[in-house]
Amino acid sequence: MKSQIKDILELAKEILEIPSPTGYSEKIIPFLISKIESMKLDYEVTPKGNLLIHLKGHDSSKHVALSAHTDTLGLMVRSIQTDGTLKVTTLGGIIVPTLDGEYCHVITRDNSMISGTILYQSPSSHVYKDANSGVREVEKMMVRLDETVKNKDDVHCLGIQNGDIIAIDPKTIITPSGFIKSRFLDDKISVAILLSILDYAKCSQQKPKYDTTFIISTYEEVGHGTAWIPSTITEMIAVDMGCIGDDLACTEYDVSICAKDSSGPYDREMISSLKDMAVLKSLNHVIDIYPMYGSDVSAALRGGANIKGALIGPGVMASHGMERTHADGVEATFELIKSYLNIE
Repeated sequence: MKSQIKDILELAKEILEIPSPTGYSEKIIPFLISKIESMKLDYEVTPKGNLLIHLKGHDSSKHVALSAHTDTLGLMVRSIQTDGTLKVTTLGGIIVPTLDGEYCHVITRDNSMISGTILYQSPSSHVYKDANSGVREVEKMMVRLDETVKNKDDVHCLGIQNGDIIAIDPKTIITPSGFIKSRFLDDKISVAILLSILDYAKCSQQKPKYDTTFIISTYEEVGHGTAWIPSTITEMIAVDMGCIGDDLACTEYDVSICAKDSSGPYDREMISSLKDMAVLKSLNHVIDIYPMYGSDVSAALRGGANIKGALIGPGVMASHGMERTHADGVEATFELIKSYLNIE
């Protein structure tokens, strides 16, 4: 594995370990700002909490953007039960059966973090007939807290209340064979790629071809991450995970270029151009259609942005569950973005 790609995976692991379910960016955005400030780059934070990093290009006649989202799937406290367990509601479209037995942390309003375990309502095979057969639906899941709680009042005394965010432990591992497996590679692997692009451009003293804004969004998983973008932007690429599965060409070793998702087709000219760049560099790449997917470009278009849009990203297996990608797919995505920006 190339040292540069290894560094991207290690940065991704660092980012993945900072909890940031949709609606909770209080730790992740300051962390990313510290990285940007160390590069001495211009940035701003929007009222919604999105981080925008601005690069001057060789040519200011055009303003383009690259986006990745740092918000993840998660849970929220729906209610506190009489026995001290918590009922939950989902943040984004997580695959609920994969949550059974997962460790988590409840984040209180004063930012205390209280550990627990997500369980099916019939969690013991020695007691419940449906422990194996029961359908794992969100209404039947609960959080068992790692504190001495026997009733609602005990839970309230911990500072937990309805509406508190629940972060699920990502369990990130980088293997010697080049895989990174973790929850929430969608889309923190892309955040790591974009930060690494910024660092590469800075260290090599290169400018992109055009004025470029890197957008790190915080509400993508619920559909409105980049519903607003600066009006000067005319072209935008969402860097997000590539889909793997039924009749799709993508693997974990590829950069995927999306032709169409549930929001409709992406810009044909941009897709063709990205394809040509990938061919020129001999990058592992595919063009695919994502049947159940939307991106930050989708949100920007729905928000009225007058842009051309595209979507690319490394192939990620088992999205919204226990995800995995490979260094080869990360490298192909990194190199394709460099070509798009005209940075070598």
